[in-house]
Amino acid sequence: MQQFSLCFGKVKKDCLKFIKSQETKADKFKNKEKMIKSFLIPLCFWISKKANKKRPYFVGLAGGQGTGKTTISSLIRIILTKYFKLKVFRISIDDFYKTRKERINLSKRVHPMLLTRGVPGTHDINMMLNFFKQAKSRKFKRLRLPTFNKAIDDRFSKKHWYDLKSKPDIIIFEGWCVGAKFEKNNTLKKTINSMERAKDHKQIWRKYVNQQLKSKYKNLYSQLNCLIYLKAKNFSLLKKWRIKQERKLSLKSKKNSKLKIMNKEDVLNFMQTYQRITQNMFKNMPKYASIILNLNSNHQIKTSVYKNK
Repeated sequence: MQQFSLCFGKVKKDCLKFIKSQETKADKFKNKEKMIKSFLIPLCFWISKKANKKRPYFVGLAGGQGTGKTTISSLIRIILTKYFKLKVFRISIDDFYKTRKERINLSKRVHPMLLTRGVPGTHDINMMLNFFKQAKSRKFKRLRLPTFNKAIDDRFSKKHWYDLKSKPDIIIFEGWCVGAKFEKNNTLKKTINSMERAKDHKQIWRKYVNQQLKSKYKNLYSQLNCLIYLKAKNFSLLKKWRIKQERKLSLKSKKNSKLKIMNKEDVLNFMQTYQRITQNMFKNMPKYASIILNLNSNHQIKTSVYKNK
């Protein structure tokens, strides 16, 4: 415990500064010191013990939309860098979305619903597999990796891409469907929302997405060294949090006619494409994630469960 207090003293200022940058006047973080001290610092001690300086340690961080993956992964990076002096690189699976043009082609070739970013199959999986391979290589070469601009639903231009100049000790790979597993065909048949009923009654979209999880995504996720899961209570809470997230995005974005800020109805429609996999993760992820951070309805970490100490 003394070690945790010492660590907190070293990282407190930087962590609170980052949290402040994520807040808006109407939306302040509660119990932030407790979250850092009781949950994130012990988690970082756990990760640092596992880290191997010879090759990057891959931390997968998953959680439904609006659970706070970006905030949590950024705070983990601050603690690991500041206190443990580790080189940490954080990237989201969202950064690897196919370009809008590629998704238009995919939607014409396979199914119209694949124009909507999010589900497995809408990422550049080969680029992700290549990134994992290059990062593990003994002869590490400088890596340029994409960044995705959700406000315009397309990639940023290459001058805004990540520039990874040296091999990291830790790679945090975060995303809503990171670590998700494929579904069995008998559960796949049953529609779970109005969007599936109206737009995917032949199950083409569902089967395509599921097949992606079964093949290349399975290969990608099997390379993660550990998996942290931010578990919300239910899907309706996620909807609430995701609407709030979009409101924050609109407040933070400068007034720009090109920005694609979603209204409440847009968000709820958008989330129907995520629902199947998210609910599957609620049910199955606690069985195989290394660490589960249980969130309460106030968006705070309530308890943590470590599966393999």
